[in-house]
Amino acid sequence: MILDLLRSLFHGEFGMTTYALVGESGTGKSFRSKLLAQKYGIGVIVDDGLLIQYDRILAGRSAKHEKTIMGAVRAALFDDKNDRAGVVKAMKKTGAHKVLVLGTSIKMVYKIASRLDLPAPSRIITIEEIATKAEIEKATLSRRLEGKHVIPVPAIEIKRKYPGIFSNAVRLLHRRRGLRARSTLFEKSVVRPEFSKKEWGNTSVEVLGKMAEFCVAEYDSHILVKSLAVTGAKQDGHRIEITIDAPFGMQLTGKIHGLQGFIINSIERDTGIRIEEVSIIVDKITY
Repeated sequence: MILDLLRSLFHGEFGMTTYALVGESGTGKSFRSKLLAQKYGIGVIVDDGLLIQYDRILAGRSAKHEKTIMGAVRAALFDDKNDRAGVVKAMKKTGAHKVLVLGTSIKMVYKIASRLDLPAPSRIITIEEIATKAEIEKATLSRRLEGKHVIPVPAIEIKRKYPGIFSNAVRLLHRRRGLRARSTLFEKSVVRPEFSKKEWGNTSVEVLGKMAEFCVAEYDSHILVKSLAVTGAKQDGHRIEITIDAPFGMQLTGKIHGLQGFIINSIERDTGIRIEEVSIIVDKITY
């Protein structure tokens, strides 16, 4: 009897161990979830109202499909009994022994685990453990700027189930080092949730400016940004003008051209916003 109780506490009704990935909204949890699942041999992922196994959505209703933020929160927490029952039933059929639950707080992942009849998380991983400060800041700025989200399944799956919110696909090649070195290609879908379409209709030039400033620091931490201005309508492409102090000994021509290209490529890749021009003015050389 005591043994059965211990099994229930640590492995739940399905003989399953629960892992949790916790981080604020927009910090890149969904983007990194498959890498984390591969690392720990986790068979299924619970993310924003969906039960995901490998490249398939098995059950649930995506919070990204909701028309309001409150509706998205309720979907992510499995408030609907039918959605909850469908996920529990599908979870049993997978035969998986490990599940990864994503949430914005420890309280949230415990609540989701309880509602899905899963054991409490035995391992809680924060986004700060698996992503650098720079990566988290870039993801957060991109979310604030464009309102784009990631669902960790291939584009074909999202187009089939939620065609109205699909934006584009991202392919990530992960190389494992060591004696068992091998490469794995993951595809994730970038979506524009229903609840964010109106909210993100106008681009925030302030956030775009911060993103450009961040790119400068990432390119060369010795370059000091003195002023930065963003102009231009979204449909015509934005123009960015940056005034900097450059360190002594820097090969100015090559370095400035490289920085211009880095800013344009980084912002267009991460947000899909067209950058028409980046002008860089060197105010003085620092020693």
